[in-house]
Amino acid sequence: MVSLRRGTLGAVLAAVLIVGAGVGGLIVAAVERGEPPTVVQLEAPLVPASVPVVSNTFRQVAAAVRPAVININTVSTVRSPLAGPRSPFEEFFGEEFLRRFFGEPRERIQRSLGTGVIVDPSGIALTNAHVVEGASEIEVVTVEGKKFKAKVVGADAKSDLAVLRLQNSGRFPAARLGDSDNVEVGDWVLAIGSPFGLEQTVTAGIISAKGRVIGQGPFDDFLQTDAAINPGNSGGPLVNMAGEVIGINTAILSRTGGSVGIGFAIPINLAKKIYTELITRGKVARGWLGVSVQPLTSDLARSFGAKEESGVLVADVVEGSPAQKGGLQSGDIIMEFDGKKIATPSDLQRAVGLTQPAKAVKVRLFRDRAERTIEVQIGEAPDETQAREGVPAEGKTLLGLDVKPVTPEIARQLGLKSVEGVVVAAVEAGAPADVAGVQPGDIIREVNRKRVRGLADFERLVRSLKEGDRVMLLLQRGTAALFVAFTLGRG
Repeated sequence: MVSLRRGTLGAVLAAVLIVGAGVGGLIVAAVERGEPPTVVQLEAPLVPASVPVVSNTFRQVAAAVRPAVININTVSTVRSPLAGPRSPFEEFFGEEFLRRFFGEPRERIQRSLGTGVIVDPSGIALTNAHVVEGASEIEVVTVEGKKFKAKVVGADAKSDLAVLRLQNSGRFPAARLGDSDNVEVGDWVLAIGSPFGLEQTVTAGIISAKGRVIGQGPFDDFLQTDAAINPGNSGGPLVNMAGEVIGINTAILSRTGGSVGIGFAIPINLAKKIYTELITRGKVARGWLGVSVQPLTSDLARSFGAKEESGVLVADVVEGSPAQKGGLQSGDIIMEFDGKKIATPSDLQRAVGLTQPAKAVKVRLFRDRAERTIEVQIGEAPDETQAREGVPAEGKTLLGLDVKPVTPEIARQLGLKSVEGVVVAAVEAGAPADVAGVQPGDIIREVNRKRVRGLADFERLVRSLKEGDRVMLLLQRGTAALFVAFTLGRG
């Protein structure tokens, strides 16, 4: 134990006064020496004395928003496509990796917790798509402890947003939605949710950064905050000091599973767009350009005669796509899209995806050592069209494969150099692909000698396949490439 003598404590207090009190400390020190006090003029402080916030502001904001925040309890049946003998792929990566990317290894009843926020008095609420994914039952609990059943109006996995409707004819307190474009780094915010099931927990922090890309999907554009966010906070609101929702909490960066002061929220302006489409259409229609692009390095910029390392390089143009019809070519450097500067492939992917299909946009590009502008009419992303029209990928069923996009995180885990292709999540026992030797973890690069850039390409290539057709796949397994061939049949 450390003890302080009275004299020592007095000296410490004097030091604290001098260091911490500015002019007041100087006056106290002068008086103790028996000297007349001297007023020292200092420059105006950078921030007012009321910082961090005016007294009781946190309390007032929390009181205004908490009635609109709901605790979400879900029940789901987890069925694993990976049940059965473990492959070398499964043995190598272990159950945690498989659970994270391909689902739980056994069938069981799973209960989970999350948060949501009511945004319409009729009982419409926003939450994360992953909170309600696969849920057979959804129950919400209000700040007053009242319980209501809820149904999913629509969910969008790419943005991780879902819209719920509470099953009650009454009126509910609803939160006000703000403008996330006006949020600045350093702004105070509150996060409200149910971390670890502790309902109506309020934490405070600031906006730490904007526009964060964390590899969660094609539309990463997160607000970063140091307000404590933990498991169970997902889907809850991030609120400014005006009591407006400026984000939906969705993810944390943590090695322990708990908060380390790095949390991420979906900007509310993006959430508004997704919310509107899910409410009116039940699905989200996204723009499609039809190009494969890569970062523009300084060496590539010099090779193409560009003076600046600005934009993204078009590697390939999909045949029959809006890009081809609009005149885009391989080797073009896209610098601006619809008035937005493009610096990275994710910038372009996000800008195109958030563009309304059928809209004509200006694309500024560099070609043949000169800048030019062309107009392209944006199409609708093929996978979204197919999903809305309900056209089954019959060939996929015949193949007996469950495939998923290759996300940046999966690419890192598997040691891939790109996210091109699709990853095999599961193989149906006895299906043609299983008999031919296709394994979970294989990356499909080609179908019948046609390149597979992503899930949309794969779906398109297998859609027309039918029983009796001959199929050849080019696979990447680890660092090796191999072809497999088989005839489709139903056993």
